[in-house]
Amino acid sequence: MTTPETEQSRPEERLEQAVRAAEQALIEFEIAVETFRVEVENFSRLHHQKLGPMYARLDELDAQIAEARAARTGDPEDLQKAQEARARVLPMPGVEELFHGWMNAEGLFPEAVAMLTDQSVRPPERVRPSEEARKLYRELARKAHPDLAQEDGERARREEFITRVNAAYARGDEVLLRELAEEWAAGPAPAERRPTPSEELYARLEWLAERKELLALVARNLEESAIGSMLRMAPDDPDRLLDEIAEQLLADVARKEAELAQLVG
Repeated sequence: MTTPETEQSRPEERLEQAVRAAEQALIEFEIAVETFRVEVENFSRLHHQKLGPMYARLDELDAQIAEARAARTGDPEDLQKAQEARARVLPMPGVEELFHGWMNAEGLFPEAVAMLTDQSVRPPERVRPSEEARKLYRELARKAHPDLAQEDGERARREEFITRVNAAYARGDEVLLRELAEEWAAGPAPAERRPTPSEELYARLEWLAERKELLALVARNLEESAIGSMLRMAPDDPDRLLDEIAEQLLADVARKEAELAQLVG
């Protein structure tokens, strides 16, 4: 036998079941995405360790071939291609070279920090508040002083407000003090209505759906990346794929070495 109370609780119970199912599905999806991310990261590391030197050798051979061809022809276009090919194999500048004048081994210089954070390098000069700012400050301090509160919640509200008042007065910010005076005159914001259990469950479902969309985007980016695409070609035996790529790269190296020998021979 059902009662009005049980009839009313059924929709909420179904929502709770939907939320639990969505949470479990999201957990499983997160596990799958994280597992694939780790596989991509590990494969990328192996790819770099095993094939990185071969790619570097190919870049060097490309540069030498372009330089040899330019030396033969003297053509401006060939010279430009040789310079571009050589630039691709030059070592990357170190951090200190890239940020010369901005940082050293110990980190950013104070001037650089100031520029990046839009702050003054030197301490701010003392501010002398205007007469109007002093008047506004005194009035606000008298009205909003925390000691005037009789309840903990009201005292906390006043303490937070007075902190902002003190900061504005310290900067001599008359405009902000006037805005704070208007804020205080308007009174405390009305207490927000608490969502119902059903509303909370719907909000939870929406959050889970948004989270799944973000994870789907992460998974798609991983799958479409160069390493992810390679890994999906041989998910059960990535080492074999690396061996096949290595063989192809070795063949390319041999072919380019022969081409270079013909140009300089």
